[in-house]
Amino acid sequence: MQFSQTETAPPLRPSSGAPDALSSGTTAWRMAAAVVGAGVVSLAAWYALRATSFPAFNTSMVPRALATAGGFAVVLVTALLLWLWHREAAGARPVWRRVLTEVVAVLSPAGLVVATLGVPLSATRLYLDGIQVDQGFRTQFLSRMAAELGHHDMNYLGLPSFYPLGWFWLGGRMATLLGMPGWEVYQPWAIVSLAAGAAALVPLWRKLTGSLPLATAIAAVTTAVVLTLTPDEPYAALVALFVPAAAAMSSRALRGSWTATAALAVYLGISATFYTLFTAISAASVVVFALVLWARRWRDLTALVHLVVIGVGACLIALISWGPYLAALVFGDYEAISTANRFLPVEGTVFPLPFFAFSLVGLLSLVGLVFLLMRFRQLTYTGLFVTAIVSYLWVLASMLASLAGTSLLGFRLEVVVTLIFVTAGLLALPEIRLWAADVAAPAGEKTAARSIAATVLAIVLGTATLSLVQQIPKENERHIDQAYADTDGYGERADRFPPDPGQYYGEIVDYLGEHGYAPTETVVYTDEINFMAFNPFYGFNAFTSHYANPLGEFDLRNEALASWSAGSFEELSSPDEFLAALDGVQWRAPDAFIFRGDLSTSTPEEPWKTHIAHDIFPSEPNVRYEALFFNPEAFDSPAWDVEQIGPFVVAVRIQGDEK
Repeated sequence: MQFSQTETAPPLRPSSGAPDALSSGTTAWRMAAAVVGAGVVSLAAWYALRATSFPAFNTSMVPRALATAGGFAVVLVTALLLWLWHREAAGARPVWRRVLTEVVAVLSPAGLVVATLGVPLSATRLYLDGIQVDQGFRTQFLSRMAAELGHHDMNYLGLPSFYPLGWFWLGGRMATLLGMPGWEVYQPWAIVSLAAGAAALVPLWRKLTGSLPLATAIAAVTTAVVLTLTPDEPYAALVALFVPAAAAMSSRALRGSWTATAALAVYLGISATFYTLFTAISAASVVVFALVLWARRWRDLTALVHLVVIGVGACLIALISWGPYLAALVFGDYEAISTANRFLPVEGTVFPLPFFAFSLVGLLSLVGLVFLLMRFRQLTYTGLFVTAIVSYLWVLASMLASLAGTSLLGFRLEVVVTLIFVTAGLLALPEIRLWAADVAAPAGEKTAARSIAATVLAIVLGTATLSLVQQIPKENERHIDQAYADTDGYGERADRFPPDPGQYYGEIVDYLGEHGYAPTETVVYTDEINFMAFNPFYGFNAFTSHYANPLGEFDLRNEALASWSAGSFEELSSPDEFLAALDGVQWRAPDAFIFRGDLSTSTPEEPWKTHIAHDIFPSEPNVRYEALFFNPEAFDSPAWDVEQIGPFVVAVRIQGDEK
């Protein structure tokens, strides 16, 4: 079969018709209503769960049981209503049940988010993985966005953000609305945003497939996949959820649909302000698809014209997030070096092959693989096939990039690959059902056979979905346990065990405040990443180069810190010389240092300690920490006020009006 650019864009169920088709305008307002409705309902559910007294997830089986029960209720009610929907003709459905079914279908993915994340996390203020490593940086970014409205870097004073700020900026506005600090709003914002995005999938897939039951099944199962594979990065999970839909939509856009073109441009633009890796995969797939169409009919420029419009529109939207950084990079005088991609864990050394897993995901992926191999020449499905190929090529390129001393973070594409094949598998099910019924039934009983096949398929798919959903808390068990074991921003552990030294962070904040240092105007140097995550002070340097803004000149700042440390025992041991060295760098010097040490025994032989990080890629782990020691005598001056707070020695520079 030859590709055709002039054919119409049928729904993704060509053999089953489009009984529930929506117009483009109806799809748009229903998606908006789904986002608002799911957001409000999930936030209300979150508040209701917070009002309960469930035990900690890591000390009781009760939250697990309630999560399973909640998932069961969502799947059962949704499956029953959709089964009735499928059995009845449109004109025979009572109005109340039609409205109820549509509302339940749209909210069902959001219900799965609340059941599998909201319930297990209900007794802690922290999100998955607590405040550990990567989650610490994400929390720091959200705390910054909650504290300040503008385009600010999470760590460096006076710099625009390098990392896409879309999800974090919106979370900051939610923090303002709810009167919460940024770190505390992380959990509800993650749940609300995931629920809202998942709900929006239902009207979108209904537009693409022409079937409400199929659209709901795709939205529910892909939501469960995301909640299993990448729930700790909610902003990335949101972008991933829409990758299959964008792939399916690309065939319509590149064949001349301006509505699909506009929708694709908006998706790529917004996703670029959330998470660039998955955006790059979708964008590259659209480019490849357009070039393939043009190559087969090079005189027809339709695909290229729409590709240009998509690209320009997406870039204009993306500049909302990327514009300030790119302007500073081009016109500023920075020694900008990025090591963000210098990471290759063991997952990045293999290709994701979900079709060989013994599970619902594995079975659907296998069906999807076969289906795409059979149908990839039909433009309706070519977008999905191209996206799968581009993803695998990206993973391969990521492995080969290690020869150049970097990677393309290919290990993160497991979720994208899985979503593509699972979606293809679900799209194949209606045709498999019709084929099986037609083969098994005598000529005069095909209608009855199709009805029976639909019922069997609904039961099997509903049961399998429940099996997948009830495994989500188990798959995330380590991340959930960590959310209960870490000390939060109020100095408490949700599992009621004694907190770690983070319980003293509040006293440090008060101490800095007594000296006139407000978080959004103060530069602190410390290796206590959790302190910076919970409190929006600016840092003199980031904790690792991989999360550092390239404009921040991480390595040069490390060199300055190392020179201050060594010099404090030698040529900078005089407090005046030490201060001069601090003021001699090209950046804003620290207003305060937070060390580990004991003020009562502070001598050059008992110095204060901190750490700096070095990138050591291609080694794994890719970070080495170097201990730095500072001579207490360098701070023995009226220019500094020093206080012991728990295990920390806090040295604060006295401001002019305090002297």
